[in-house]
Amino acid sequence: MRAIRRFSVRPVLPEPLTGLGTLVNNLRWAWHPETQDVFEAVDPQLWRTTGGDPVKLLGEVPAARLDELANDQAFLRRLELAVSDLNAYVTGERWFQADAGTPVSSVAYFSPEFGITHVLPQYSGGLGILAGDHLKAASDLGVPLIGVGLLYRHGYFGQSLNREGWQQERYPLVDPDGLPISLLRDGDAPATVTVTLPGGRELHAQIFIAQVGRVPLLMLDSDMEENEPAEREVTDRLYGGTTEHRLLQELLLGVGGVRAVRTYCRITSHPAPEAFHTNEGHAGFLGVERIRELAESGHDFDTALEVARGGTVFTTHTPVPAGIDRFPVELIQQHFSPDVFGDGVPIDRILELGAEDFEGGDPAVFNMAIMGLRLAQRANGVSKLHGVVSRGMFSGLWPSFDSSDVPITSITNGVHAPTWVAREISQLTYANADQGDSEGMFEGLDKTTDAQLWETKRILRQRFIDDTRARVRASWINRGASEAELGWVDSILDPDVLTVGFARRVPSYKRLTLMLRDPARLKALLLHPQRPIQIVIAGKAHPADEGGKKLIQEMVRFADDPEVRHRIVFVPDYDIALAQPMYPGCDVWLNNPLRPYEACGTSGMKAALNGALNLSIRDGWWDEWYDDEFGWAIPSAEGIEDTDRRDDLEAHALYDLIEKQVAPRFYDGEVPGRWIEMLRHTIKELGPKVLATRMVRDYVQRLYVPAAQSSRQLNSTYDGARELADWKKKVRSAWSAVRVDHVELQGLGDVPQLGTTVGIRAFVTLGELTPADIDVEALHGRVDTNDEITDAVRESLSLAETYEGNRHRFEGELKLDRTGPFGYTVRVVPKHPMLASPAELGLAAGPSDPEDPNTPDLPVGSEF
Repeated sequence: MRAIRRFSVRPVLPEPLTGLGTLVNNLRWAWHPETQDVFEAVDPQLWRTTGGDPVKLLGEVPAARLDELANDQAFLRRLELAVSDLNAYVTGERWFQADAGTPVSSVAYFSPEFGITHVLPQYSGGLGILAGDHLKAASDLGVPLIGVGLLYRHGYFGQSLNREGWQQERYPLVDPDGLPISLLRDGDAPATVTVTLPGGRELHAQIFIAQVGRVPLLMLDSDMEENEPAEREVTDRLYGGTTEHRLLQELLLGVGGVRAVRTYCRITSHPAPEAFHTNEGHAGFLGVERIRELAESGHDFDTALEVARGGTVFTTHTPVPAGIDRFPVELIQQHFSPDVFGDGVPIDRILELGAEDFEGGDPAVFNMAIMGLRLAQRANGVSKLHGVVSRGMFSGLWPSFDSSDVPITSITNGVHAPTWVAREISQLTYANADQGDSEGMFEGLDKTTDAQLWETKRILRQRFIDDTRARVRASWINRGASEAELGWVDSILDPDVLTVGFARRVPSYKRLTLMLRDPARLKALLLHPQRPIQIVIAGKAHPADEGGKKLIQEMVRFADDPEVRHRIVFVPDYDIALAQPMYPGCDVWLNNPLRPYEACGTSGMKAALNGALNLSIRDGWWDEWYDDEFGWAIPSAEGIEDTDRRDDLEAHALYDLIEKQVAPRFYDGEVPGRWIEMLRHTIKELGPKVLATRMVRDYVQRLYVPAAQSSRQLNSTYDGARELADWKKKVRSAWSAVRVDHVELQGLGDVPQLGTTVGIRAFVTLGELTPADIDVEALHGRVDTNDEITDAVRESLSLAETYEGNRHRFEGELKLDRTGPFGYTVRVVPKHPMLASPAELGLAAGPSDPEDPNTPDLPVGSEF
């Protein structure tokens, strides 16, 4: 008989073992091997069968064993040391307190998913894993972060294969009582937040806390009896449901998330956030909620908008418009009408925030990424190349500026080494990883011999193979095979064969099946008599992505071939538990996306920290940090419009690299010295760059601190925000009268020579504005064949004289510091101490058209 409901019953620990509960309830154990050792000592066999889940472990360990441990003095001393170490980690001074000077009271970090551990299945892929690593690194550094997300009762989905190799989805129930999380209580009652919905409905959510080291992660759960059935299902699963269902999830995350932060800070006396970080557009409604808070306090919309913007950071992760959430305008109107959201925030102003009011935009949709950019004074992409792509993709919001001037910077992602680096690698090479230190972290590598490194990699390869064989066997049984026909599984893969890993989500641009473009060529590489390779593949397609599922089926069918199935396998249900043995077990990490559609791609970073070499298209992080000592760059055929032709070219380049460079180097001797040399170089030189602690330091110094400073200035009395809002209104209304009338150079000479300094004068008319409202910039540098200035140098000109009619002369100097075609121009942009970028208002005035007959014959933008 089927139960109508299930729940987990936690054990009552004997008093001497209460420290176990302390360790379980802080997810630091997920990246702290010594704490995992304590759990394993409770019951080694049970620790393995529960998959390293301490909640399940303590729920299933016999009471007699607990009584035995309560009297085991050696175990109790070990437990006491582990608890003391955790307390020191949570309360001690770390980088933020020691070096950064605590310049931010706290930061609220919103994300739709968080990948902390496989025990807490609240992630689908790279975005969630990145968010989890962000929280862990912030904890290691002592950064006062509060994470905010949703608690999905079915997580993302579990993946299996049917007999034909077609992806099957399952949605197991996630029971909060069986997770290492706790319910936030307000006195004796659970703390809740409420979001009003159309039609008089209300969406209630309780707040669970996952303690990630020093960082609390607030997770909102709508599965409450106070909700109607439809509202209870809002947090049912990640990235599922109808358009309105997704909107409700994002309303709860953004609006409900801000209310949860306020509730948490009130109950715990945690400092209120000075900065809010929106990890992708899903949480963008947090800015609307903060505006509503201020409107209720009596502030007008424009003042509230400036306060909210000043303290908000927005990170975009998608390199393609199709990856952005867009909702019908009518749906937004329903959920933010005055009778639903309150009359303090006009609905037309909310709609303006997400409007695609630029060339090529769709007036019928509300764009979450556009709203994220308009509600954040600071924004970034997640690699240098992605920053370039993002500035181009969103340039329509700043039509008066070149894409290079669009105010979206980049902070390249990083990965949390203690989570992803195998213990054996860590013991050989790393020091102080738990402190988040990058300097000196890899000193142990110099004391390790080539033979030690080579043997360690073989051990990790064997461990990964053992894990893979078990997973492949389970997968085939699920596909309908019997044990009697699976004897071949025991001999798949070989610990002495070059092992290539490929694991990621399966959208089309990541090109799972590029390696299958020439099956005969791939088979020859897999079965080479002297230098064979073996490939382990994993990845999930979104349940609604039929094309992605077909790619998986194509790969599975190739891997099912008895001729090659011992050399290539597809392992279903890619998650953290599979990834952790996979990265250290691989020698080469393969990544072959369509450039430039990989925003960052952190899996190759994790592999590199484990001594794997990258074999990748130069996209994402690999584009900026590629070095031929870190691996190999697959030549890109970017620019070829025929996609089949492009795939053929890049696939054959991949085959050639493996056959002629990768495999020969791996098999060059019993201990291949050149390979080990590259391995060392990768860990020591690339390692510090790819750390999540480097990433979080960059966020603190470049975005969080400036955002907190802006927030502090605008929040102090709100006079600054009100003045800024009024100033922007004035500038926008007066800008049409701003123009550059005349530009001239002085001292150029007949033949411009390198090193010459020339004077530049610009005459500008400002209409109703004053020189204090603007900056006059001279932009100069090399020009291309279209007279576009490349890598422009910007220099502000100084006010020299004022004339009648609010006309002014600005002067400065240009140094001719490069040979070849050289060009210059002048522009006027708004200037205010509270602007984060000259492009913030999207306004710029340049010289008149030199071909206009009414324009004086002047050397504006001329080339020499």
